[in-house]
Amino acid sequence: MGTTAFGAFGVIKQVRKARTEHDTLQLVDAVVSAAAIVTGLAILYRELKRLGDDDVLLG
Repeated sequence: MGTTAFGAFGVIKQVRKARTEHDTLQLVDAVVSAAAIVTGLAILYRELKRLGDDDVLLG
């Protein structure tokens, strides 16, 4: 999760730079990177939820 948070800060920085320089290609790259981060977090959440459902002690 720490790597994901670090990646999110990098994407924010990349978006700001792309908007300042009016660089559409770099902005598209940042959006795709952000989508990959969101997808990774969604998969992590699903797996943690599944792990909790399978664990008798967690309910």
